This record gives sequence, structure tokens and C-alpha cells, in this order.
Amino acid sequence: MPFAQIYMIEGRSEDQKRAVIEKVSQAIVDSTGAPKDAVRVWIQEVPKTNWGIAGQTAKDLGR
Repeated sequence: MPFAQIYMIEGRSEDQKRAVIEKVSQAIVDSTGAPKDAVRVWIQEVPKTNWGIAGQTAKDLGR
């Protein structure tokens, strides 16, 4: 069973996350030949204060 774990900064809409899940799942199916119903995708949302970019938090950078 292929499993994809994705970390993203919080703030994406449900529709955006749904699209990520669909497209990542399809990419795994296309590249491995695994059946789609065997693919699992886990999105882990990270608070902006816990995501560092160039020595600053994403929140401090306005991301």
C-alpha cells in the first residue's frame, strides 16, 4: 500500500487539500501501477509559527 505524507503550512482550504490528495494519489497510481484504492495520503498541517524559512517563522514572514 503506497503511503504519501505531506507537510504543509496551515491555511489551505478543504478544496485545496482535496485537490492535493487527488493529484498525489493519481501520480502514485501512474508511477507505480498501484490500484488507486490502495493509495493513502496524509496531510499534516503545521502552524505558521512552527515552520521556519531562512531563519524566521512563516508567520513572521507573512506567508
